Amino acid sequence: MMQFAWPWMFLLVPLPWFARRFLTPADPARGAALRVPFLRELARPGQVARLSHRQWLLWLAFSAWLLIIIASGRPQWLGDPVALPVSGRDLVLAVDLSQSMQERDFQLQGQWVDRLTATKWVANDFIARREGDRLGLILFGEQAYLQTPLTFDRTTVLTLLNEAQIGLAGRATAIGDAIGLAVKRMRRDERSNRVLILMTDGANTAGEVEPLQAAELAAREGLTVYTIGIGADEMLVRGLLGTRRVNPSADLDEETLRAIAEQTGGRYFRARDTAELDQIYRLLDELEPVESDPETFRPVSALFHWPLAGALIIISILMLIKVRERAI
Repeated sequence: MMQFAWPWMFLLVPLPWFARRFLTPADPARGAALRVPFLRELARPGQVARLSHRQWLLWLAFSAWLLIIIASGRPQWLGDPVALPVSGRDLVLAVDLSQSMQERDFQLQGQWVDRLTATKWVANDFIARREGDRLGLILFGEQAYLQTPLTFDRTTVLTLLNEAQIGLAGRATAIGDAIGLAVKRMRRDERSNRVLILMTDGANTAGEVEPLQAAELAAREGLTVYTIGIGADEMLVRGLLGTRRVNPSADLDEETLRAIAEQTGGRYFRARDTAELDQIYRLLDELEPVESDPETFRPVSALFHWPLAGALIIISILMLIKVRERAI
């Protein structure tokens, strides 16, 4: 169906008649006067033979005016209703950007990459699958920052995640502040299923809020926290005395991460490589959404350019006729 966004513009249709009826005619002797070319000549005596011609031009001019009014009313074509996939879930990703995330203990496509690069690689596919969820992004290091508020725009979330760099939020790790910020940003809508996925490779070494205190607050607010510990259990390091095995995840505080998840009704996952990280994200895909009222929208197509083009054509014809009459 068609509708007009600004139907009140049609109140201007009789404006030329009011101008002709109530405004004083301009003195033709004054060159600066604004003159209407057709209406004065209709009143001249001895022009009966050209009266029908001028009336035709007058109606043509009025048609151009009417098309301009129609275009100004912003005609729109409403398409068929389209259902929006809304799950009722608010999901925030909290990604650790501390200095330890630069450890190159993940293998991606045959090459060793740092932990943040592996996280981005797997999270991109995860975010792309979250159709119907409102997504948010928190980046934390020494402090926690809300990089993306809750939105259905998954493209923006992906872009800002891929632009994140190690050390952007500081060298240390403020796990408690990240949880507290998520609680603050998601406490407004109690009808949604609110989920925080927190990814870190270390322990809480900064911030103003202790992780377990933040977890207690999240539990009171109904926020489910899923924690992911990132980092390999061992890797080979070459030195002057040969190759030795080290544990690059020695600083990972699994006990606290597990306690946070249990306290909020979530789960703790351990990602030692890219395959495990991908498997974790696929398990998170199985979260049950909260039922919500279906939402629909109707696509809108603007049609104003058609009447506007018609008005410009008519005005061009009138100008050509006037130029031709003056030439004769």
